[in-house]
Amino acid sequence: MINVKLKYLSDKVSRPEYATRGSIGMDLSAATDSSFILRAGERALVSAGIAVQIPKGYGGFIFARGGIAAKKGIVLANGVGIIDSDYTGEVKILLENISNEDYTIKSGERIAQMVFLPVEEANLVIVDQLSKTMRGSKGFGSTGK
Repeated sequence: MINVKLKYLSDKVSRPEYATRGSIGMDLSAATDSSFILRAGERALVSAGIAVQIPKGYGGFIFARGGIAAKKGIVLANGVGIIDSDYTGEVKILLENISNEDYTIKSGERIAQMVFLPVEEANLVIVDQLSKTMRGSKGFGSTGK
């Protein structure tokens, strides 16, 4: 288990928590002054009301919550949000409504989840040729339908 420092930036925020003992993602809530409508097809940058300090060698990753994505079409516009270990600013969540219906984001509503994972820096080695593999340069869809 790693220690991640947490700073509250709003009194509207709910403490990030694991929903169950087996959860790997901590739920993040909307820390807004009031509810707002996320119109169909639109995006909004929503405050989580917190800042974190993540140890070097780890990253924070923001993922959509499966239920709200499947049932309401509320997803992360950037797929996965990344919090670098040297970033200590406010955590914000870029939501997108991919449904055909407007959705009201309520203050305090759980809108995303945050996972902490180990990461390594890569040392890029310039070469003239890459090692042969079974797949080689076959791209999208090359291993199945």
